Amino acid sequence: MTHTPTVTVRFTQAISHAAEQLGFALPTALQQAVGEQDRVSLALQGKIWESFCEQARDPLVGIQFGLALQVGHLDTVGMVLMSCDTVEDALDSLMDYYPIVGEGGAFSYQVHNDECEIRYQPEYTVRQRERVEAAMTALLQLSRWTTGDHLQACRITFAHPALDDNRRYESLLGLPVRFAADHNTLVLPASDLSLPLIHANPSLCHHLRTLADQLLDNLGSQSLSATVRDLLRQHPHWGKEKVADQLAMSGRHLVRKLGEEGSSFKLLRDALLQGMAETELQAGTRLADIADKLGFSDESAFSKAFKRWTGTTPAQYREKAVNSE
Repeated sequence: MTHTPTVTVRFTQAISHAAEQLGFALPTALQQAVGEQDRVSLALQGKIWESFCEQARDPLVGIQFGLALQVGHLDTVGMVLMSCDTVEDALDSLMDYYPIVGEGGAFSYQVHNDECEIRYQPEYTVRQRERVEAAMTALLQLSRWTTGDHLQACRITFAHPALDDNRRYESLLGLPVRFAADHNTLVLPASDLSLPLIHANPSLCHHLRTLADQLLDNLGSQSLSATVRDLLRQHPHWGKEKVADQLAMSGRHLVRKLGEEGSSFKLLRDALLQGMAETELQAGTRLADIADKLGFSDESAFSKAFKRWTGTTPAQYREKAVNSE
């Protein structure tokens, strides 16, 4: 059984508060709909963001929202992160518990030499750019606040083009910002992973983790998007109809249900295949073997798809990966 991805009411209410600070209010019908739910569906969240962005008339409204977001808006997860011992402990907790705040995207992190990259992959389509900017900005603000401003992030990268003058981004965020990148990332010095958090409280953190584990369990079975990702990870050559057949539904029904979750089959498959391709390229796998593993007809078809995803050829990506080691 699958369920519709959701977001906490507290996080969604934060959008209403931000709207009030900007001098406008979200439609009453949307606010009432939020009040009637234990958790807010991703579809309703999309409508709220659409209204928020339209009324704000500021291309960087996502940045503004992220700057205004407070740890309390993240409910139990925010308290867990705040009470961890170090930045690294908080990152590990974020990887475990981010679905509690919202199931519309996935966080991951990895350390390369002297840098730590925290990545965010959205799985919604409505106002994706503004919402990604909000998520990355909130992550930056939280990392600064929990360390008493001792953490000095290196840069933020966004996979989309700039929505306004880059100088405005850098003025608001206080660090270099790059666009049309391979991933949405917050880059930290790896040495900062050992920084202590100013509100560290081991006993409280242990208690809150127990509550967070229960909340995670209460989310129930995974979303349809997650189920589709799992199937594609095992069978990357499968198309929409094959996946739908495996789930005992029609292709049209699959498209509709994924749309209700704010996603699409193409978005999920492209994101997954890109990640798998990058892993194989970094491992030195032959292009022909990667193409075959991912279900492409030949090496040329894979190379064209990879360039569409990342803006670079597989060879260029591999060379960049080797040079960064």
